[in-house]
Amino acid sequence: MDSIDKRILNRIQSGFPITQRPYLAISEELSLSEEEVIDRITALKENGIIRRIGGNFGPEKLGFFSTLCAAKVPEEKIPLFTDVVNRFPGVTHNYLRENSYNVWFTFIAPSTHEIEENLQIIAKETGIDDILNLPATKVFKIKAQFLV
Repeated sequence: MDSIDKRILNRIQSGFPITQRPYLAISEELSLSEEEVIDRITALKENGIIRRIGGNFGPEKLGFFSTLCAAKVPEEKIPLFTDVVNRFPGVTHNYLRENSYNVWFTFIAPSTHEIEENLQIIAKETGIDDILNLPATKVFKIKAQFLV
């Protein structure tokens, strides 16, 4: 990733242009061609640096609740556990970590009660009942900025 890729990533993370040709608007701001911006974003996506381009909504501003969950899952149950967790539409991230609480995921739902109910369903279907529910109380940062 070179400094141009970093400039593009910095630019598309917030305030993505809502126009008929957003990549043209970005190219003009960064003194690049529209084709170069599209090609570089395509390459960044193909190389797994960009997972997706889309809106990032503050759940609380939409009347939803967000929580971070951590579970102690034996290695042999990880595939089952993650498959069950990923079935829920409110799960936005699901990660394996090197820790006794080794599976971490985020859950968004219309109420804290619904999150609790869903965690109980996950526990029942997987046999994993050591799941921490760590609700967000304040968001301090949501994006990364790359030094160019």
